[in-house]
Amino acid sequence: MEQMTLFDRPTAQPLAARLRPQTLEEFAGQKHLLGEGKVLRRLIEGDQIASMIFWGPPGVGKTTLARIIARRTRAAFIDFSAVTSGIKEIRGVMQQAEDNRRFGEKTIVFVDEIHRFNKAQQDAFLPFVEKGSIILIGATTENPSFEVNAALLSRCKVFVLQALTPEDLTGLMRRALKDPRGFGGQDIALPEGLLERIAVFANGDARVALSTLEMVILNGELDADGRTTVTEDTLEQCISKKSLLYDKGGEEHYNLISALHKSMRNSDPDAAVYWLARMLEAGEDPIYIARRVTRFASEDVGLSDPRALDQAVAAFQACRLIGMPECSVHLTQAVVYMALAPKSNALYAAYEAARRDAAKELSEPVPLHLRNAVTGLMKDVGYGAGYQYAHDFDDKLTAMTCLPDSMADKRYYLPTEQGEEAALGKKLDEIRRWKEEHRAAK
Repeated sequence: MEQMTLFDRPTAQPLAARLRPQTLEEFAGQKHLLGEGKVLRRLIEGDQIASMIFWGPPGVGKTTLARIIARRTRAAFIDFSAVTSGIKEIRGVMQQAEDNRRFGEKTIVFVDEIHRFNKAQQDAFLPFVEKGSIILIGATTENPSFEVNAALLSRCKVFVLQALTPEDLTGLMRRALKDPRGFGGQDIALPEGLLERIAVFANGDARVALSTLEMVILNGELDADGRTTVTEDTLEQCISKKSLLYDKGGEEHYNLISALHKSMRNSDPDAAVYWLARMLEAGEDPIYIARRVTRFASEDVGLSDPRALDQAVAAFQACRLIGMPECSVHLTQAVVYMALAPKSNALYAAYEAARRDAAKELSEPVPLHLRNAVTGLMKDVGYGAGYQYAHDFDDKLTAMTCLPDSMADKRYYLPTEQGEEAALGKKLDEIRRWKEEHRAAK
């Protein structure tokens, strides 16, 4: 028999590993999937697992669910890591699955962090999933729509796991204090509300919650009677600045900039500043945010307040000149200005409508009177004929049409009644009436 070393002992494992749920009854959270009668619970209990992907933030139980399935299934279960495995390892696993299939045995292949596989690696799974050689279970923290090949994704059911609630986490920590695998049987004194504070700090991550609980207890004061007392000072030392959930190359990057944009659009400066802070404190490039705010100034404010673009460009220049952390206040000024400015998407709508027409009418010729006659031949064939120079007229207007004849009645810029755009709308109406009257008089 192989001798057990100190590092093999269960107590040498981190608390989160020792308390990893063994059954669905011990599993915390995900009631929308694992509550009585819910679809995933029925599939697991009935050993009717099909290919699926668990998508959710860290520490919510994706790998734990796979291991619970491994204990309950009658199929062969292969645990596979996307971090350490390549094409060669995939082919070896697939050959093993094929051998199992010939003997009438199903094979479940669990791939942790499936988003780390490239397209070629993911493609290696596809034919075996298609012919039923394997049942694939993938786990990912990234949006599978972006990270998993469409062909493979279409053959998998995606289950979305949610961040654990503070109630889920405090319940999990209370179990850790009573369970023999945790601190059961030990005399531990905790400050009032400690578990709730750790639950908030953990931000939905069971692993963070249990690791933090373990840290504060191991750093508590042990008296002669064997009682461990955790003080407020111990807690403060163990809970350092939280690492914000953010990946500048991942989905959360786009979620947060979307939240900022939509908060400004909805005239909510408080929410806008919060999402701005979330991005900056997580390390986002202020120049990226400044570019998006500059886009917003024309897309969502536009001519209802032309000064919005000035504010945005000034903030952009400030970010380039002085950087973080000083430029945070300049971005805050711009973001609050955008949130409180009158809103108009008339410029955005005008361009989108014109873009659609341009795509359909690419062959529409430029009217001759708008063309420059830069050669004698061009002048002879009519280039520039009939062009009217607006500055030569008292009203600085002419009745000349500037769109192709087939599009003469098109209207792209439709001013709103918001802010200064209302006055621009009235001016545009006057211009259009003047042109119609003078065209009719010809």
